[in-house]
Amino acid sequence: MTLTSSAVDVSPVRRRRIEGDRAPRARVALVLLAACLALVMLGAVSIGSTGWANGEALRLILSGERPTDNPLLLRDIIVLADIRMPRVIMAALIGASLAVSGAVMQGLFRNPLADPGIVGVSAGAGLGAALMIVLGGGVLAPVIGLFGNHAVSVAAFLGGLASTMLLYRIGTRGGSTNIATMLLAGIALGALAGAALGLLVFVADDRALRDLSFWGLGSVAGATWDKILTAGPVIALVLLLSPLLARALNALVLGEAAAGHLGVNVQRQKRLAIVTVAAATGASVAVSGGIGFVGIVVPHLLRLTIGPDHRYLLPGCALLGAIMLIAADTVARIIVAPAELPIGILTALAGAPFFLWILLTRRGFSLG
Repeated sequence: MTLTSSAVDVSPVRRRRIEGDRAPRARVALVLLAACLALVMLGAVSIGSTGWANGEALRLILSGERPTDNPLLLRDIIVLADIRMPRVIMAALIGASLAVSGAVMQGLFRNPLADPGIVGVSAGAGLGAALMIVLGGGVLAPVIGLFGNHAVSVAAFLGGLASTMLLYRIGTRGGSTNIATMLLAGIALGALAGAALGLLVFVADDRALRDLSFWGLGSVAGATWDKILTAGPVIALVLLLSPLLARALNALVLGEAAAGHLGVNVQRQKRLAIVTVAAATGASVAVSGGIGFVGIVVPHLLRLTIGPDHRYLLPGCALLGAIMLIAADTVARIIVAPAELPIGILTALAGAPFFLWILLTRRGFSLG
């Protein structure tokens, strides 16, 4: 039997459609997300409980000028430069880190339900930060002396790393990860962290209680340039290094044995992924507290749109996570102005129903 040229000569466009290649769509989506992030950041800086920002103030900030002959203009400059801008940048960094952490965990465990908050990584990081906040003036004072302003971030990182490694140990047997075991272990670790946190609240003084309340509900209201300089480098490094995991995470979709046959050093990539998640989650929790569901909602939405290829998924998660958290923080600032709603409440209100929807669709249930 002879095949004609028309039977085998398939155009590149048609070949992509046949193979389900979403790379062109993913590249366009990344460009659109980057443009959207710029617009959202500009809008968030311009809007606040004190009203719209003065366009002249924005121009003067960008030019580096600080006039002293106009008190109202100087007030607007201070609000923009010292309050709104750090807050927007902090929200972008935290949203990006949490979303990327969720995507890495879901790729590592090969399950879209994995998330640093749900499996107890955030609880471990929060407990580490709480220990430093409450005991930093006592038994942990030498740590404060050693790390200074970075002590809370270091403690949160170590707490997140310890909980992540413990979860991996419990959930993995014979090189295979049991997702149900991992989730149950995460619930147990979260409960233990909550009990330990209760003990810390019991012995904390007024200052420590205020600090614990700040990050417990999740907020970026306390964002400052100093905090950005503390947590920002860690988060930025994680975001820059996370694309290096893309090839391994794509291979792990086929299973650990298949990934090994493809030349992936599975154990080394697992350890790198664990450190990445712990660093990003720990740094985020240290400066913002517990902000949940970003790591589960953002990767799932992007997979529906651009597919599961981590070469595009990880940078897309960074962009969309930043957009979502900036938008949520902007709503939190103005919805009950002049008061502010903790951002963790908004993310939970939006993320919890989404998480239940994923559970129901995966189990084949229907709401109709």
